[in-house]
Amino acid sequence: MSKESTLTAEVEDKKAQRNIGDPVIWGIYISLVLISMVESFSASSQIIGTGAGMYAPIFKHAILLFGGFCALLVFYFTNYKNFPKLFTLLAAVTILALILAPIIGQDINGAKRAINLGFFSVQPAEMAKVSIVALIAWVTASHQRREDVSNRGIFICATLVLFYSALTFSQGLTNTLLLMGISAIMMLISGAKLKKLLVVLLVYGVCGGIFFTIKSLNDSKEENLNLDPKTEVVVAAEVEELPTDNALVQFLTKNFGRGGTWVARFIRHYTPPQLVDQKMNSKNQQEMYARMAQANSNRYGIFPTGVGPGNSRECSRLPLAFSDYIYSIITEELGIVGALFVLLLFVGLVFRAKRIALQCSYAFPSFLVMGMSVMISLQALFHMAINTGVVPVSGQPLPLVSMGGTSTLMVSVAFGIMLSVSRYAIQNAHDKELKKADHDKLPENLRAENPTL
Repeated sequence: MSKESTLTAEVEDKKAQRNIGDPVIWGIYISLVLISMVESFSASSQIIGTGAGMYAPIFKHAILLFGGFCALLVFYFTNYKNFPKLFTLLAAVTILALILAPIIGQDINGAKRAINLGFFSVQPAEMAKVSIVALIAWVTASHQRREDVSNRGIFICATLVLFYSALTFSQGLTNTLLLMGISAIMMLISGAKLKKLLVVLLVYGVCGGIFFTIKSLNDSKEENLNLDPKTEVVVAAEVEELPTDNALVQFLTKNFGRGGTWVARFIRHYTPPQLVDQKMNSKNQQEMYARMAQANSNRYGIFPTGVGPGNSRECSRLPLAFSDYIYSIITEELGIVGALFVLLLFVGLVFRAKRIALQCSYAFPSFLVMGMSVMISLQALFHMAINTGVVPVSGQPLPLVSMGGTSTLMVSVAFGIMLSVSRYAIQNAHDKELKKADHDKLPENLRAENPTL
């Protein structure tokens, strides 16, 4: 190594040490961690009720948050130019986990979603979200063509998404929809022409229909093979409990397994009677208690100020209050102000990522920071929409706030990637010497100029 290049590297390292990354991204991360510690402890009464001990759940959650922080630091201290190596490893581990999950995975809510490692359960679908964002950023940056993405690049992206979707579909429809939605937004950000994007969405729709049909038929066959007289009684009772007289809903739920349940859940949500006119049963109790929690935020007056941290009434009755329905508990305890503050944290993350992306010289870091922010915020908005009844019920944690192992770790990794981009890419873009060194160190296929400029 020449003396000049050595000096340049030393200057880069010293400046990077002084630059701690974007302070707003840090602020959003720390705010979400603090909210998570308070609200997760408040919402953990069901776990405490199983005999785990008062502080055991929050202690475990604190360990996971610390583990997530360590994962964040790994990517934070890694220059974004070295990310392709880490992304290759992440993709390999994710694909292996997705393949193994249906074979050796634990059954959670009717699907094999997690792999038990003894001390820790891994949910491959959460790994897939970060992995697909990283791969699409890599591919679209490598196939930039005059403020567009080449046909080959679009084909590779769509193939990767469909491959991941085929592996995650059996573990939940919501995760598959998120993968497709995130990938479509990233292709749009990368400059892909609208015509190409529409073709990709059409392919997604056709393949999604094929996946759904295969899954429904397989579930139906499995249920018929395992059916006995007692099971028939249970199935009939469940059908009678459906809060609707819609014959299509009853037919789908009874004859098409979990695939039919997804469609039936969607139809039930958007057809009369509305939730307020229904009787509570095993099918709608989550929605009922979630709305009760939100309504209880107005207990002490006209303006819904909330009942205060630790004073939730519904946390002991609302199923999965500590994970899939934690936003309802946040609304109950912190009121509309607290609920809006959490919403603005996730929306603000996208706007801040956009500002960072606009300061990057190259496409790769720009796509990375935007993709990670979109992934986190889209999942958060989906969680909030489920809690408030905008969309049908489906399990989806609130990023970094809900109790959850793999989700906490992977969202922390996403924050680490964004902070690394803000720490290295922006700084190098503002310094002519470092920009030249950056250009020389980047692989030739990642030297495309930032099209978002």
